[in-house]
Amino acid sequence: RVSTDMDTQALSYELQVQNYTEYINSNPDWEFAGIYADRGISGTSLKHRDAFIRMIEDCKQGKIDLIITKSVSRFARNIIDCIGYVRELKAMQPPVEVFFETENIHTLNANSEMSLSFIATLAQEESHTKSEIMNASIEMRFSGGIFLTPVLLGYDLDEDGNLVINESEALTVRLCFFM
Repeated sequence: RVSTDMDTQALSYELQVQNYTEYINSNPDWEFAGIYADRGISGTSLKHRDAFIRMIEDCKQGKIDLIITKSVSRFARNIIDCIGYVRELKAMQPPVEVFFETENIHTLNANSEMSLSFIATLAQEESHTKSEIMNASIEMRFSGGIFLTPVLLGYDLDEDGNLVINESEALTVRLCFFM
């Protein structure tokens, strides 16, 4: 999972794909099943994580027996989803292991769930905290008259940074509103 579509994240994504492809292909005991990546999708929910769902389905069909992921937060930022899917994968016949590289957690190890639960809780809380900080920042900016908007059709900014109607573009806006 890559959390945004920003160019820096895209570069990171490409490097991760290259790194893991080489890592997997360099092990003669492994067969590369593919990359399952949801780009620009939050890990706090499985909504819109089509590649993740496809990966789980491929596990159910016996196409995958090991999932390698960079970190717990890349797998899921929701403790229920994280632990739930790890348990589901572990219960499959044969079981599917998830290896969380950064945390060095192998889910088929007997003592992995306690560590995973703790780290998944931290990942979920980090996401929640970031969301609260972003919302507070937006509210503070709005209350100060600073708008986080792209260039708006039908408006320009004056020398003081205030929105003023651009009459030629306003015709289009009025037509859209009317329609």
